[in-house]
Amino acid sequence: MGRKALPMTAEIAPEQPLTPDLMNNLNALAEHQQAIMEKYGEGLPYQRERIVHEARFYMAQSAEAMLEAGKRLIILKENEPHGEFIKIVTEKLGMARRTASLIMKAALKYTSPALQSNGQTLAHLGKAKLFELMTEDDEDLAELAEGGTIVGLTLDDIDRMSVRELKAKLRETRDSLEASRRLANEKDQKINELSENRLLNQHRPLGEEGIRQLREEIGLVGFDVKAILMGRFREGLEKLSSHSGDMTSHADYLAGLLNDIEFEINALRSDFALPYHTVSEAVPDWVKDDADADDADFQLPEHLRGTGEDNGEEVVQ
Repeated sequence: MGRKALPMTAEIAPEQPLTPDLMNNLNALAEHQQAIMEKYGEGLPYQRERIVHEARFYMAQSAEAMLEAGKRLIILKENEPHGEFIKIVTEKLGMARRTASLIMKAALKYTSPALQSNGQTLAHLGKAKLFELMTEDDEDLAELAEGGTIVGLTLDDIDRMSVRELKAKLRETRDSLEASRRLANEKDQKINELSENRLLNQHRPLGEEGIRQLREEIGLVGFDVKAILMGRFREGLEKLSSHSGDMTSHADYLAGLLNDIEFEINALRSDFALPYHTVSEAVPDWVKDDADADDADFQLPEHLRGTGEDNGEEVVQ
């Protein structure tokens, strides 16, 4: 009689400890999931079936409920593997991936700290309009909810518009802003090119016309300086005087500003040996010697001509 075969004993491999990096990653993932649950989970632990059921319920409701569905989708996305999350979205919720992405983005947008207090007000606009407004700045949307406007429209205006009209208005505004930015960039580029050309040509000898143009440029700069000094600078002094009532406490500071301006003016006088007053007096053209040539054909009107006997003046021929 043969011997019975001894049963095979399975060797159990000793449990391998997790590497520090893997442990840190798992801890970070757990902390992230916990943070998502604390923000969107309403204090309840994660349970896939419950979250899927709630998401399906909210999807069939109003825009405000759509944002709640978006929260559930965010929770699912952060707790399920990518492939499993896509399967839940498409099979259990019957939703396209792009739609799920839009709803999650809307939830992130309208439940953000900047808009959370205004979320209910904006939700009255409906799902489609909320999607169209998602690209606008949080500050602009908050202002809209509080009675302001966005792209020139109030909340009531947007409420009365169709989704197609709102989409067209937003596109028109974006196109207009883009055109303005493009024009501004082209203008800046042109100014830079002109400035570069001036720098390249500044060492070349200037003819009479070039000198005349250079004088005009200097004159325009001087006009700008004077306009700033007598415009914005003076306006600032007047506002400071009207608001403070007493300029005594600001006198030293303002006097220092004027001293700085005077110092720069005097430095220019010194560097270019310029006098404090114009050297030549302004002489009108009509008193110059060559003015006689211009007046050679001048004749008094007939009714002003006289004999010259009454006043001893010579009669003009």
